[in-house]
Amino acid sequence: QNLADKVSGYFVPVVVIISLITFAIWAIWGPEPAYVYALVNAIAVLIIACPCALGLATPMSVMVGVGKGAQNGVLIKNAEALEKMNKVNTLIVDKTGTITEGKPTVETVGVFSDDYNDKKVLQYIVSLNTNSEHPLAEATVKYGKEFNAEILKSTNFSAVTGKGVEAEIDSKKIALGNPKMMEYANAEITSKMKEEAKTFQKQGKTVSYLAIDKKVVGYVVIGDKIKATSAKAIKELQNKGIDVVMLTGDNHDTAQAVASELNLADFKASMLPEDKLKKVEKLQKNGKIVAMAGDGINDAPALAKSDVGIAMGTGTDVAIESAMITLVKGDLHGIVKAHHLSSAVMKSIKQNLFFALVYNTLGVPIAAGVLFPFFGILLSPMIAALAMSFSSVSVIANALRLRRINI
Repeated sequence: QNLADKVSGYFVPVVVIISLITFAIWAIWGPEPAYVYALVNAIAVLIIACPCALGLATPMSVMVGVGKGAQNGVLIKNAEALEKMNKVNTLIVDKTGTITEGKPTVETVGVFSDDYNDKKVLQYIVSLNTNSEHPLAEATVKYGKEFNAEILKSTNFSAVTGKGVEAEIDSKKIALGNPKMMEYANAEITSKMKEEAKTFQKQGKTVSYLAIDKKVVGYVVIGDKIKATSAKAIKELQNKGIDVVMLTGDNHDTAQAVASELNLADFKASMLPEDKLKKVEKLQKNGKIVAMAGDGINDAPALAKSDVGIAMGTGTDVAIESAMITLVKGDLHGIVKAHHLSSAVMKSIKQNLFFALVYNTLGVPIAAGVLFPFFGILLSPMIAALAMSFSSVSVIANALRLRRINI
């Protein structure tokens, strides 16, 4: 659109000048009645050169492209995303809910302390997570209900972004989350505990630790299947020359297991929301055009900062609000569709700009009367108006072809 505006800024004054020159030449050297020929030809130049199709070139393709995307589950909130998506060379993806299904299930509960059994550990985990809206928390509460775990009253609950949750239960300080949460709660994870957790993490499972009064007493293992389409979508994007990077708040072993299954060479684990944001900024400083795909509150800052933010429709409202594109099905294959659509729309816009100018450029000399000395041909203003309208019709017809493309 900026290009069209720039072209119009030069095109219109040039055409007006050509029209005035045409009038002057015909008025001085034209046949009688000279002023009639001068006026008719000057008007014909103005009519055939009318750049109205330039104004249609971009919005027509964008409008049809946005509709095509919506039909395929790709909702484009910001038309600028269509232009930038075509230039993206780095894609950052979150793990949970983006690469994986986002439907976590508890696989087992473990105990580190002789003072507690697995039933009591589960009871504390469920009681704490009842206050949380996180998908992992919901999975543990559902699991606890299956085993009829009694929910204890909790007070002073708080969620620590990217780390975990804490509260007071039975006058004890309870904390649940990743290793960073244990650091936050001043609870030490011993090497023996790490080794026990690592056996699950190497299988791509998430392990959350439970601390009671600054002592780690147990853990819960949560699994989340990788979406069936994730591997295929990532491979297609890599084949297009796009570098795919996975950023996750999960631990290194879990992230490595998922990355290995998806053939991802680049990934970062234990990432907080601010870490994801810094990664986006770093890549942008290195000249990369970055797209970010995520579904959670933790992803919102990075989604907003990236060149193209892509939210999973199955994710949080905050993530969707921060993104330019929303994938209704929450499927990474939607990114492939968005990339194909972006390429098609940009190609259509460039074709439209050609159609918007080709009739005018070819028609102006004829309207000015360059053929009259050789063939005695003059362009009637009515024919000029018809030729001018062809450019608009061509632009509209070309843009409508986007409805039939396969993305």
